[in-house]
Amino acid sequence: MGLKRILHVVGKMDRAGAETMLMNLYRQVDRTRVQFDFITFTNETADYDTEILQLGGKIIPIIANNPIERMLRLRKFLKKNPDYKIIHAHMLLSNAFHLLAAKAAGVEHRISHAHNTNNGKSNIVKKAYEKWALITNRKIATHKIACGKLAAQYLFGTTDNVWLLPNAVDIEQMIVVANDSRDYIDQKFANKGLKIIQVGRLSEVKNHQFSLKVAEELNNRDIDFTLYIVGQGPLENTLRQQVEDKSLLDNVKFLGIRTDITELMASANFMVMPSLHEGFPVVLVESQAVGLMSIVSEQVSFEVDLSLGLIEFSPINSIDKWVGSLSESQNSKPTKQQTIDSLRKHGFDAVTNAEKLTQFYIDL
Repeated sequence: MGLKRILHVVGKMDRAGAETMLMNLYRQVDRTRVQFDFITFTNETADYDTEILQLGGKIIPIIANNPIERMLRLRKFLKKNPDYKIIHAHMLLSNAFHLLAAKAAGVEHRISHAHNTNNGKSNIVKKAYEKWALITNRKIATHKIACGKLAAQYLFGTTDNVWLLPNAVDIEQMIVVANDSRDYIDQKFANKGLKIIQVGRLSEVKNHQFSLKVAEELNNRDIDFTLYIVGQGPLENTLRQQVEDKSLLDNVKFLGIRTDITELMASANFMVMPSLHEGFPVVLVESQAVGLMSIVSEQVSFEVDLSLGLIEFSPINSIDKWVGSLSESQNSKPTKQQTIDSLRKHGFDAVTNAEKLTQFYIDL
């Protein structure tokens, strides 16, 4: 049995949720049996590109002006490279185009992977596209994977015949790093007061505007704090202006894209996630692995609570409730063994999941 090369369709391998989850698995799969290659839709260098090449993967950019042209170019590539028998698409509704291209090119195994519970679009044209994409996805995919039940329900309309593969992390490695990093923020940023962190793309769905309203109220109540915003995105300039307008320059720090997220989380007091919708954010698995208390919006899937007492759901129509939660003293953290047992029991161990994924590809 020779090496199987799996073609993942990802858009761009930056440090975002689905991409980070994929890298967590890629590092752990048996690369003597399966190897990952990546179709991207950009010429820009992405955060994980260097590591992918070091692990033996290929990055194949397809540059096109629109989804139809992209689909035709992908089909052409697949016809020229018939060795790819397995295509694994990670781009929610766009998976429909990629799987159609794969079917037209004769690719036998077409995997659609759901990483979110909503596409965040609402106008009539986008609703029509959503309907077409959902139907096409369900029809063309030969195998279906989802990060959780709600994501499966959204993309596939059911959890039947869907492999629920949780967004796993390297638990033991994270705990080691976390235990060495409890004073990380204090040392790196000369922090004063409460340390609050928000991790995610600076885009509308992550609802940073709400976090800034919470920050403004904390400031009004003379609570000493710093909010560290980790990530990049289209709203960065708008958010920076709002920070200035609210006189929060001393309290809100923009940290951009980081490689030290585990250390930042391990040394923070709270994480906030007031998202308008989410699938199963890998960052909430990471936060629980390092023992960080997170306050998350009620729009986030309730599946994220791994029974460690580290997730509090809160409505995004009540700033008071969030401020109150951030002002409370924290419960004691779970022990290392409790953390490992809970994450393993819920299916979040990257080593175990990578073994399952390797076998899944081998069996196709």
